[in-house]
Amino acid sequence: MDKDLLNYVVEKTNELISAPSCSSEAKEAAQNWLAAIGTDREAAETKKYIDELEADIMPIDSLIGFAESDAGIQVFGADTAKHIAAHAIEIKSAGEKYCDCPACAAVAAILNKKDILLK
Repeated sequence: MDKDLLNYVVEKTNELISAPSCSSEAKEAAQNWLAAIGTDREAAETKKYIDELEADIMPIDSLIGFAESDAGIQVFGADTAKHIAAHAIEIKSAGEKYCDCPACAAVAAILNKKDILLK
């Protein structure tokens, strides 16, 4: 793997791990991938990592639906859920496809390099 690409993905992976909104599954996959860099497990862990990231990234419509739901209100509280939904609608109208929380932003950056990573 190209050193600049590797450094970029490692940086985004560390951002993902430190994001409060990172799921435990994504954090574990990220840590496993980091540990596998330069080993004979790297290709297999890269595939597992990408699969986990694709499963975890929040499509904007799903975020809007969740934030506006009773479950979203229970998780975030009524005021925060309202603000999250409004923000999500705003960024969707600007063309965003995914949530822009720190975890999803890091995941989107990594997935933009997916084809190169999986070579």
